[in-house]
Amino acid sequence: MNFSFLDDYGSYFLNGAWVTLQLSFFGVLFGTLLGIVFALMRLSRVWIVRILATAYIEIIRGTPMLVQIFIIHFGLTNFGINFSPFMSGVIALTINSAAYMAEVFRAGIQAIDKGQTEAARSLGMSRGQAMRLIVLPQAFRNMLPAIGNELIVIIKDSSLVSTIGIAELMYNARTVQSSTYIPLEPLLVAAGVYFVMTFTLSQLLNVLERRLGKR
Repeated sequence: MNFSFLDDYGSYFLNGAWVTLQLSFFGVLFGTLLGIVFALMRLSRVWIVRILATAYIEIIRGTPMLVQIFIIHFGLTNFGINFSPFMSGVIALTINSAAYMAEVFRAGIQAIDKGQTEAARSLGMSRGQAMRLIVLPQAFRNMLPAIGNELIVIIKDSSLVSTIGIAELMYNARTVQSSTYIPLEPLLVAAGVYFVMTFTLSQLLNVLERRLGKR
């Protein structure tokens, strides 16, 4: 195998990895915030709110992310809505991540003993205060492995946004392929970079999980 192209194109992979991390960070950050909203909607006592949240979650989870990316970047132009490729990528990753995170948070919230909420209410807390101060902090600790897994999935799935011209890791690997006429090695380098990012993240999450578990 010949990896001599890294002398000239190594920066392509580093720059692509940086863009991938940015896409993943914003996608999971906004996806988590939106996921909490939809999780609370699914747990709402108002039936129409539950139906809207359930419909969103099922539709997003039941359709491919690639289709969602194309709808956001190309389809919305029919309504005069135009996003830059990077913004389209962030939005697509956000709405996709939110659907999965909503279910993670819903399961985590429901796993907390209802007696704790009742105790908080008996102390004068509102339902919202009990959720924010008592339930969510405990649920987050239990959900950390699932949240970390979603972040790793998003890092890998971010490769799909290369289809709309974002110069992330996979896009740059294909650029190197076309420039050097080397079919395999650029892909192996890209795979290695993805592995380093996801493995490093998983180890950091394991450390955080152990620290939270000691409290």
